Amino acid sequence: MALPDLIEIVPLETPVRAEITVPGSKSITNRALVLAALADGEVTLEGALWSEDTQIMVECLQDLGFMVNVEPDPNEFCNRTITVYGKGGKIPNGGTPENPLELFVGNAGTAARFLSAMVCLGNGVYRLHGVPRMHERPQAALFTALRELGYDVKSEKGNDKLPVLISSSRRHQSAQTATVSIEESSQFASALLLCAKFGGWHIKVVGENAEESPYVAMTTKLIEAFPHRGGSFQIEPDASSGSYFWGAGWLLAVTSWMKDFLENTPYPLIQVRFDEVWEKIQKTYSPNDPTGSNQFLVVVNHWPVSDWQIDSQFPVFIPLPARISREDQLGDSIMTAVVLAAHVWGGLGLERREKGIQFVDLGRLRLQECDRVSALRTELKKCGSNIVEKDDSLTVYQATLHGAEIETYNDHRMAMCFAVLGLKVPGIKLKNPSCVKKTFPNFFQKLATPPPHGLGVTILDGKTGRKLGMDELFAE
Repeated sequence: MALPDLIEIVPLETPVRAEITVPGSKSITNRALVLAALADGEVTLEGALWSEDTQIMVECLQDLGFMVNVEPDPNEFCNRTITVYGKGGKIPNGGTPENPLELFVGNAGTAARFLSAMVCLGNGVYRLHGVPRMHERPQAALFTALRELGYDVKSEKGNDKLPVLISSSRRHQSAQTATVSIEESSQFASALLLCAKFGGWHIKVVGENAEESPYVAMTTKLIEAFPHRGGSFQIEPDASSGSYFWGAGWLLAVTSWMKDFLENTPYPLIQVRFDEVWEKIQKTYSPNDPTGSNQFLVVVNHWPVSDWQIDSQFPVFIPLPARISREDQLGDSIMTAVVLAAHVWGGLGLERREKGIQFVDLGRLRLQECDRVSALRTELKKCGSNIVEKDDSLTVYQATLHGAEIETYNDHRMAMCFAVLGLKVPGIKLKNPSCVKKTFPNFFQKLATPPPHGLGVTILDGKTGRKLGMDELFAE
C-alpha cells in the first residue's frame, strides 16, 4: 500500500528515548558507485543507501555496461550491499550520433553531474536527461570545463542545461587542464575530480570557498581512502538524514521542560531566565552524549566520526546559535535548524525575539530540488512564523506556531523538516510525502515505529483522519 497524497503528523505529548538507525549517505554512496565502476577489480560497498537517487545511479551504470549486484542489508532496510565490477577506467558501452546511449538521471544532481564527466572516459555519444526540475538546475560550469578539456558537449536547448549530448569519441583538442567554478554547485568539481585520474585531467577549482568546500573535501578524502584495486568499502550513515532525529529529540525535550518550568514559576514569561532553563535541560538531555545515560535522549546510531560529512556537526549546533552559515558550518541540515528555530522553544527562548536567529550563505539552496530558501519562508509563514528572507539569508524570529497544509515541492528535505515540526505543532499536514523516497524511503516508518527503535508517532491520512499502518508509510 502506498503513502496517501496528504498525511497528518500527530504531535507527541512527551519526550521519548530512542536509538535510531538511518540509511547510508547519498553523497558518499553515489561517489563510491562511480569510483567502484572505475576501479580495477571488484568492489563491495557495505551500507550503501538504496533510494531513488542511488537506484538511478546504479541503473545508469548498468546501462553503461557495468555489472552491478545488489543484495539486502540485514542491518538497515533502506541500505544495500552493492558489488560493482570495475573496468579500470573504461566505459563498456557507448552510442552513436544517430543513436546516442540514453541515461535518465531523474532529479539526482549527483547522477547528472558525475555521469556527465564519467561518460567522457567512454567511446561514443551519450544523452543525459531527467525530470523537468533537473532540466532547470545549473550545469554550465561543468559543461564549460568539459569543453575546455576537449569534449563535444551540446545542450539541446542551447542553455547549458539538460538534456545534453556528450561525445567522448571526437575529442578535438589535447588540453589536459580545466578550471571549474563551484559558485553554483560543488558537484561540478566533484564530478571532474572523481574521473580526473582516468582522463588525465588536471582540475583547478575556483569560486566561493573553493579551498574549503566541504563537499569537494569529501570527494578528495573519499578518493584517497577508496580501494581502487578492489576490495570493500563501508558507507557512513547519512548525517543530513540523522539531523531530523537529533532535531526531534531536542524539540521534544526542550518543549517538555519549558512547559514544566513555566507551570511552576511565579514570574511572568518575559522575566524567565533561559540560561537557568537551559542548565536544567542539560542535566536531562544532551545530544552530544551518545552513552544513553540521559532520560530524554534520541540517539542516531553509528553517528559518523569522520569529518567527511559537514552535517555530522549538527548535534554541536543544538541549542541553536544566533547565526549559522550554509557555507562552512552546516550543509543540507541547515534546513532542519531553520524549522527548529521557528518554534518558540526550538531555538530556546524569547530573548531572541528581537534579533532572531540568522541563517546565511543560503544561495545554493535555491538551486537544488526546489528554491529551498523561498520554500522554507513560504511554508513557515503558513504556520504563523515570523521569518524574513533577504538576499540569500533567512532570519527567524521565534513564535507560537499553528498547523497548516504544507507544500513539499517534491523535495524530500522539505517533507522531513516539517514532519519534525509536526511532532510539537498540531495540524501539520504534508502534501506528497512520498517524495522522501529520494533519500529516505522509510523515514515515516522510522517516525511511527515504537521506541526504542523509533519515535512512536501516529500518522494519519490527511483527508480521512484514518491512522496509517506501518505498511502504508513506506515511500515508493
